[in-house]
Amino acid sequence: MIFSRAILACGLTLAAMPTFAAAWRVQTDKSRLSFTGVQTGAPFKGAFDNWSAEIAFDPTHPEAAHAKVTIDLASARTGDTQRDTALPQGDWFDVKKFPQATFEAAGFNAKGGDAYEAPGKLTIHGVSKDVVLPFTLTITGDSAAAKGHLTLTRTAFGIGQGPWTSGEWVALEVGVDVDLVATKAGG
Repeated sequence: MIFSRAILACGLTLAAMPTFAAAWRVQTDKSRLSFTGVQTGAPFKGAFDNWSAEIAFDPTHPEAAHAKVTIDLASARTGDTQRDTALPQGDWFDVKKFPQATFEAAGFNAKGGDAYEAPGKLTIHGVSKDVVLPFTLTITGDSAAAKGHLTLTRTAFGIGQGPWTSGEWVALEVGVDVDLVATKAGG
């Protein structure tokens, strides 16, 4: 009787222990964090040259996942000199006041197959909003590839001041694309 209570107590203790997700090392040289928009009716693409990501994930326990992405906003590049010069300025990213954007998620939701969602907080231009990043994830051994897309309204984050708030010249919707390649830490 005492022995069976001890086993039951041990089992309950193990069941209550937190699950720790494995750390993944993002290979930024093989990954891309990009964005799309429309200016004067013409679509454009851009990317951030400098960013970092910390990711912990176990596919058997997606609820224990954690991700934090930090983006150097001054590194935004579109290939258009005028646009690239304007983006860091006060009307847009205002990198002197807000040099970084961050996305932080605690817990992913499995949606079936290789589909997941990462509910988290996105902070840009000093404004934080709850967002959900849908993504697909493929894990092969100690390598992983994740792809996701999120559509944002730039003015919800204070991006585009003065004449740029209307959407007349630059569309209010911006797409953010995540294409990550990672290896399991220690793998």
